[in-house]
Amino acid sequence: MTDTGGIASDQLRAFVERIERLEEEKKVLADDIKDVYAEAKGNGFDAKILRKVVMLRKKKPHEREEEESILDLYKHALGMDSGRE
Repeated sequence: MTDTGGIASDQLRAFVERIERLEEEKKVLADDIKDVYAEAKGNGFDAKILRKVVMLRKKKPHEREEEESILDLYKHALGMDSGRE
């Protein structure tokens, strides 16, 4: 391991290379996800709504319920709860 100015350059290089590989994998996965949304859209599904469903499924039931309650409260305060805006 080379020590340059108090920095273990071999170890640093290894970290940077690992990060670079992971960033590339992340890009490939993001592209795959984009393709799945495009495929779903091509089959008549609304990609924007699918994204919301995926986000909701990541949350715990009590978190979703709390957000829905707050959203309902805000909509009511703005007069949006009965279809009027």
